[in-house]
Amino acid sequence: MDYAKLAELLFPDVTETPEDVEKKYPPRDLPQDAKVTRFAPSPTGFVHLGGLYQTIVGERLAHQSGGVFFLRIEDTDEKREIAGAAQKLISTLAHYGVHFDEGAVIGEDGNIAYKGEYGPYKQSERGPIYRVYAKDLVRRGLAYPVFTTREELESLNASDKKAEVKSREWTEEFAEQQKEEMLARRNFTIEEVEAHLKNGDPFVLRVLASGDGERKVKCFDLIRGELELPENDRDEIILKSNGIPPYHFAHAVDDHLMGTTHVIRGEEWLASLPLHLQLFSYLGFKTPKYMHTAQVMSLDANGNKKKLSKRDMGASMDDYTRLGYAPEAVREYLLTVLNSNYEEWRSKNPDSPYTDFQFSIKKMSNSGCLIDFEKLEDISKNVLSRMTAEQIYSGALEWSRLFDEEFANLLEADKEKAIAVFSIGRGGKKPRKDFGRWSEVKPFVSFFYKELFKVEDAIEGFDKADIKSCLADFAGNYDENDDQNTWFEKIKQIAAKNGFCPDMKLYKADPSAYKGSVADVSSFIRVAVTGRLNSPDLFTVMNILGKAETIDRINSFKESL
Repeated sequence: MDYAKLAELLFPDVTETPEDVEKKYPPRDLPQDAKVTRFAPSPTGFVHLGGLYQTIVGERLAHQSGGVFFLRIEDTDEKREIAGAAQKLISTLAHYGVHFDEGAVIGEDGNIAYKGEYGPYKQSERGPIYRVYAKDLVRRGLAYPVFTTREELESLNASDKKAEVKSREWTEEFAEQQKEEMLARRNFTIEEVEAHLKNGDPFVLRVLASGDGERKVKCFDLIRGELELPENDRDEIILKSNGIPPYHFAHAVDDHLMGTTHVIRGEEWLASLPLHLQLFSYLGFKTPKYMHTAQVMSLDANGNKKKLSKRDMGASMDDYTRLGYAPEAVREYLLTVLNSNYEEWRSKNPDSPYTDFQFSIKKMSNSGCLIDFEKLEDISKNVLSRMTAEQIYSGALEWSRLFDEEFANLLEADKEKAIAVFSIGRGGKKPRKDFGRWSEVKPFVSFFYKELFKVEDAIEGFDKADIKSCLADFAGNYDENDDQNTWFEKIKQIAAKNGFCPDMKLYKADPSAYKGSVADVSSFIRVAVTGRLNSPDLFTVMNILGKAETIDRINSFKESL
């Protein structure tokens, strides 16, 4: 076979050589040991938790090493392409603190733009590059065409391939038949190729498999260590009939030219690794280091682990937004899953930014990551408790604008009041952990707002006349200018006047001698003012509400008894 002639017949318009292309993509000028990582999704409008999981790994490894993290859009499958999906992907990842140094970004006009010197960063725009390398493989006898008439192609496209595959019995006999068909495809003449081209028949390009499925090839994965996988013995398609490659060939060409040092992807790609190693070898490229991350898992109805599917709660990043999880909390949770020593580091460095943590590949697990919402809730409460009142205000307002317009309007109407509310119990070594999600903020602080206030708890076990008397005395003596000590002394005096013990030690020594204690009197006031038996510091609550609202609530509650 005259492979040089075959290459010219198939790609007469390709005049560049691989050497010409290489000159356009010089090695990156980066520090020694700097990592270049990428996220290369096929945006479909659905941003999966697994995507964030992988981008955190890529971003941390690149940035902590002084390297580059870029976004490449793999849009070679036109059937899956959805308008606006790339914009949503980028904005969602940015919401969770993932930003790219190069590649696809959102421009000032809201549309996709590109930055960086190693583009195009959209695979559908890289067709001429792929054809250069495809032609070279043909020229060297490492790839060959398989022609299909247009009628046959239309028939194939119209068939139900899923049903066809399901109906097959994958026996040794069928496997042998497949192998025979593959070997038969390799036998053709230059004259046959010329006839097909003259007839306008489309063709796909297949790579010549060099392996034997009965033998193993040794591979190394940075997470899983040494692996032995079956050699590639299938002549996989590397260029489709439209001239665009599937993932395998595009991955090899793109990651080489863009200088990717570490390929981070899900473990479902492990089976393809022998093919990718073969392609890198055929093309004469240095093989990047591979990291196949563990799958994100969930529990089925029977409590068994299964891969987190698109239909599962927590699969879509929209779920976390809707439920009100702060992006910082979700990211913090994933870091505890990704590196086994992160929790220990965080306990010793509660106020440090997560970027101070030295992310380690060696601390990554190769077993499935199980989504644990209870743990996420705990982490979320810790994260929000460390935020400033201003941060809580911004987060709650942003969420409410999307999901609770009424509460958003109340927050915006009096920002100063809201900041004062969120400041209660914040700061110090043991800050309050009242809520872990933005959706829980409104129920917790609702009593501060007249529009939302209602009495939720009842006072039981006390005579209504005593409750009314204590409340009347407090309302008659309340002075908003009192300091907290003076304020509490007045409550103790009211307690003593109404037959309640003002001293807790005395009360515990002989509770039968009193109607109750000063704590009970405080609870009467607390329920009247906040509507609850449990609430933040009552003195501070009254100061925020103001005297008029405080007295009005006490009187209203007294009248309702």
